[in-house]
Amino acid sequence: MTLATSNALPALPTALPPTERRATMPAGFRAGGAAIGIKASGRPDLAMIATLTDEAGQPIPAAVAAVFTPNSFAAAPVRLSQAHLAASGGWAEAIVSTSGSANAATGAAGDADQVEVAEMLAAALGVAVERTLLLSTGVIGTRLPLDRVGPGITALAPSLAATDAGLAAAAEALRTTDSRTKAATTTLTLPDIDGLAVRSTRVTGIAKGVGMIHPRMATMLAVLLTDASVEPPLLRELLRPAAARTWNQLSVDGDTSTNDTVVLLASGAAGGAPVQAGTAQARELGLAIEAVARDLARQQAADGEGATTLITCQVSGALDDAEARAVARAVVSSSLVKAAAHGRDPNWGRVAGAAGNARLADSAVLEAAGLSRDEAETRGGRAATIDPARLRIAIANHLVFDGPNGGPLVFDRSAARVAMEAPEVLIRLDLGLGDGAGEAFGCDLTEAYVVENSEYTT
Repeated sequence: MTLATSNALPALPTALPPTERRATMPAGFRAGGAAIGIKASGRPDLAMIATLTDEAGQPIPAAVAAVFTPNSFAAAPVRLSQAHLAASGGWAEAIVSTSGSANAATGAAGDADQVEVAEMLAAALGVAVERTLLLSTGVIGTRLPLDRVGPGITALAPSLAATDAGLAAAAEALRTTDSRTKAATTTLTLPDIDGLAVRSTRVTGIAKGVGMIHPRMATMLAVLLTDASVEPPLLRELLRPAAARTWNQLSVDGDTSTNDTVVLLASGAAGGAPVQAGTAQARELGLAIEAVARDLARQQAADGEGATTLITCQVSGALDDAEARAVARAVVSSSLVKAAAHGRDPNWGRVAGAAGNARLADSAVLEAAGLSRDEAETRGGRAATIDPARLRIAIANHLVFDGPNGGPLVFDRSAARVAMEAPEVLIRLDLGLGDGAGEAFGCDLTEAYVVENSEYTT
């Protein structure tokens, strides 16, 4: 028997607004990028983003929320940025990113280097040191070449532009092994202080990271900018669940990083009324932030080192959303599923096996995604609930396993293989247990990934 190949398990709908894959500068910011010789290739490796200044020439602070790696070897820029946010109360005026050296596992000397970079940035832009944020990416265990970073910052600072081209240049300078830049933007309508609509409110993000990527919170750097008016506490409330549902659902190779950082800055320059917690405006802004984060995460998965295929796993019918995300994450993280996707092999047994091993995220991620602290601590790391007799699996729109009707199905394997040649392979599961839904993003595992990472420092 050959089964129909359409609508076996359709893709899950989304409530997120549409995005465009381009760097569109929100009001209130300026940016730029340059090549200063950190990378041996000579490609751009210094990115800077700063707020605009007022009529007196003083920098205008932006509210900040951030999410960082929990890795015990957290890099010097991660720890210094955390200290600066604590000192400033969640405000910043400038960001610098260096690409080519992670400045991780470099000891006290590396910490001192990072402090010096912050001081260089502050001096070049006339901002307070504690209102700077630092990002680095590249080889672990190498120190920053300050003799290049310092002059580079000084030279780039005057040319920062409040333009799309300036933000695109910063996105280019973020890259390490990325084959292309990653940007996403969306717009929303928020009322101004008189209650009238402001249609130009933007949320834009740029990101890098295509290897050493796995949840908690994936190996990547991302900077999100908005010209909405939001205080730091609410901004944190909006970013944390968005990151939990997007970047914490992204896996390329099962390894987490020392440098993961996502920062979200809000300038307030669009002229809208301050967004208040619990309002429709806060919900709309949260959806816009999540839409940009999701698009960037998908771009990162599709550009995974050596990848030829984006794998999206969507799960419905779970006991709740946390359980659905756990199952989706287990599927895209499986090396066997990744290898099968690369070989265009509709091997549903790999998918079933990965789903059966799924475990919920740790308590911090569950809490960020919306569970109470007590429930998150109780459920963190526990096995997800799966009943094979209720499970249904579809690969590339071919229903391959139907638990309620006996399990394994006869299907057109040749047609399924052809369908898996698409740039994106959708793996759909329905657990038949409840209303929970979630998704995760990954890529196929290829020989090119092994080659690239076997010669990374040589």
